[in-house]
Amino acid sequence: MSDVTTITVGGDQPYDVIVGRGILDRVAQALPAAARKVLVVHPPTLAAQAATLREALQSDGTREVLLAEVPDAEAGKRVEVAAFCWQILGQADFTRTDAIVGFGGGAVTDLAGFVAATWLRGVAVVQVPTTVLAMVDAAVGGKTGINTAEGKNLVGVFWPPTAVVCDLDLLDGLSPNERTAGFAEVVKAGFIWAPEILDLIEADPVAAVDPQSAAFRRCIELAIDMKARVVGEDLREAGLREILNYGHTLGHAIEHAERYRWRHGAAISIGMVFAAELSRLAGRLPDAAAQRHRDILETLGLPTSYRGGAWPQLLATMQRDKKSRGGMLRFIVLDDIARPTVLQAPDESLLFAAYQEVAG
Repeated sequence: MSDVTTITVGGDQPYDVIVGRGILDRVAQALPAAARKVLVVHPPTLAAQAATLREALQSDGTREVLLAEVPDAEAGKRVEVAAFCWQILGQADFTRTDAIVGFGGGAVTDLAGFVAATWLRGVAVVQVPTTVLAMVDAAVGGKTGINTAEGKNLVGVFWPPTAVVCDLDLLDGLSPNERTAGFAEVVKAGFIWAPEILDLIEADPVAAVDPQSAAFRRCIELAIDMKARVVGEDLREAGLREILNYGHTLGHAIEHAERYRWRHGAAISIGMVFAAELSRLAGRLPDAAAQRHRDILETLGLPTSYRGGAWPQLLATMQRDKKSRGGMLRFIVLDDIARPTVLQAPDESLLFAAYQEVAG
């Protein structure tokens, strides 16, 4: 086993995020001692690995482990899928001392966390993210949720996991496109908190997205550390945590317009460029810092533009977004690199002008 990094998320319900290689044995250690039944929620693409995890978790004979195969990506984040998981839990007589394991990408960990939070008003969940996006974002922080026809993550609760186990071996089989899309959230962490990430990407963009490289692991750990510090101080997004929405207001609207067929990271990439241009046009962000967004994201092969004619639809979706308050849109913008702040109720002409900078 390689060296292991432990990053603690503080707050009222502290837990550890464990990063390393060959560390799936840590999942059993993270489960509550009283848990006699465990449900592993996983996508079809990880059926074989989930079966292996199941055998490992019940090898000592103290637990019964069930599997719940759910649709991959955003198709799994529906109330019908949550109900399928509740049905399994009910038929197997899961109690409040039992547990759930989310084994998959961000959509699976969102769903597993939501099911855990709502079953008997809350049972333990251990998250085992298997994608870059899930490791640095979805699985860390305790946000859970499912989608509705009106938007993404509109139904959900805050429910911190018992632990998060990030086994980097699980990333080796991902396609380069999937790794790169997930890396958009890593880039976000660089722009709002940890500029070292940006430096590492600019120094060697190939190494930065190579799971075998030291630069990649450093970027992942910096992004996780950023999120751990932020959510440890502000679990329920009453203040500091709001900075994590950088690029997400427009990004979520794009995902909705694409009916969730786009990868999250691709939409957030465009959203970050939009937020940077909004910051620049509002007189907050220097031109060079805005351009740095485009340069880094395009170097990684991430998109930085979207359909010009989509603006009315995107604006309407943003106005329904859960990040708006009292009917007023709020955007996280930058005064400079690693200096995020809130821009509330910007004039629609300013928003339109910023969108023209990303309209393709």
